[in-house]
Amino acid sequence: MSLFTPSPSSLTTLSTTPKTILITGGSSGIGLATATLLSQLNSSHNLILLDLQPPPSTFPHSPSRTLYQACNTTSWSSQRSAFAAAYKKFGRIDAAFVNAGIAEHQDQFFTDEFDGEGELKEPDRRVLNIDMDAASDTTKLAIHYLRKNGDEGGSIVMTASLAGYLASAGAPLYSAAKHGIVGLMRALKQECAKLSISVSVVAPAITITPILAINREAGKTAEDHATDMVGHGVPVNKAESVALAVCWLMNEGMKANGAGIFIQADKFVDLERGLAKSRESWMGKEMLELFRSGRNAPLFVRLESEKPKL
Repeated sequence: MSLFTPSPSSLTTLSTTPKTILITGGSSGIGLATATLLSQLNSSHNLILLDLQPPPSTFPHSPSRTLYQACNTTSWSSQRSAFAAAYKKFGRIDAAFVNAGIAEHQDQFFTDEFDGEGELKEPDRRVLNIDMDAASDTTKLAIHYLRKNGDEGGSIVMTASLAGYLASAGAPLYSAAKHGIVGLMRALKQECAKLSISVSVVAPAITITPILAINREAGKTAEDHATDMVGHGVPVNKAESVALAVCWLMNEGMKANGAGIFIQADKFVDLERGLAKSRESWMGKEMLELFRSGRNAPLFVRLESEKPKL
């Protein structure tokens, strides 16, 4: 697998063709960096930002081409209303960045808490609710609206994580959710291709965003923590680098379907391509042949035709 880092100037489609692009978690961190880069690439893009808070006043995009929707992604009705408002205002949605998420919330496995009756408390599921369930809902809504574009389809990019490929021992639920995002992309890519919809993931390693300061030493910014990590040899990304990966995937269109772009030290590699090429080495030749011999069996509900009726 070869490393690459594209130049923003190479994103010719996004630079020349106005798109309507929806971003969850679009008011800060990677989401805001992506919206900012899209604005720089083409001031005629329509940008829909879904978040609990509006973007900062310094966000450079034209207000007439920006729609902020206050949205709690854990609420289906909130997300559904936000998508509907975006479609009503702009008449279409060309791409969706499924990005809203949170870091690991406390220890749910080794620290026991008890209720008033002395019984073990139910675990806090907010990480799974936001990072997996809500992201799945966003993806469902995105597919629904991108299908309205007919043969033009569109693009869905989801934020996974290095923890979605190499689990982090200190973040079990976050790791589980991000593995789920990778699995969701893999399971959807064939059916989405029939609808001219590209689905892919970005998988950043540690990135300088507000999340980096959560559950860490008080009084330190995300940049402070990043500096500490770099001092210990940890490779760190800028949010702008992840934004570049997201825009590259959108710019590639159907060529990016099924891609999993791992970003580390601001460099990119497609992990999905590498895993596909090395499948025999980790499955074994016999197991791989057995898998291939039965993978076309009608085990699951699939789209009945290449272009289903809407």
